[in-house]
Amino acid sequence: VQLVESGGGLVQPGGSLRLSCQASGFTFSSYIMRWYRQAPGKEREWVAAVSSGDDTTNYADSVKGRFIISRDNAKNTVYLQMNNLKPEDTAVYYCNARRGIYNYWGQGTQVTVSS
Repeated sequence: VQLVESGGGLVQPGGSLRLSCQASGFTFSSYIMRWYRQAPGKEREWVAAVSSGDDTTNYADSVKGRFIISRDNAKNTVYLQMNNLKPEDTAVYYCNARRGIYNYWGQGTQVTVSS
């Protein structure tokens, strides 16, 4: 099982980034996919989720209206479009796949929002 995040980097406040998470080794379409983030000195927090069936999405209040999560089951990939980025969005972003007792994590990708 592998989850490989990409797309992180340095961006100015107000800018945009799109993160990708390529999955392999499990039935991607059957798993709820989530993005989490962890800022220095803080606990990991949930950011967004997309369901495995009807692609229902949910967001943390801190990113609602700015971030969009989506999935492409044909490509085994989940995305996080991040718009109007703020310095407080700076964190390592992790992809997560969960179904029942099965719970997989990626290695993370750094997002830094700074002028």
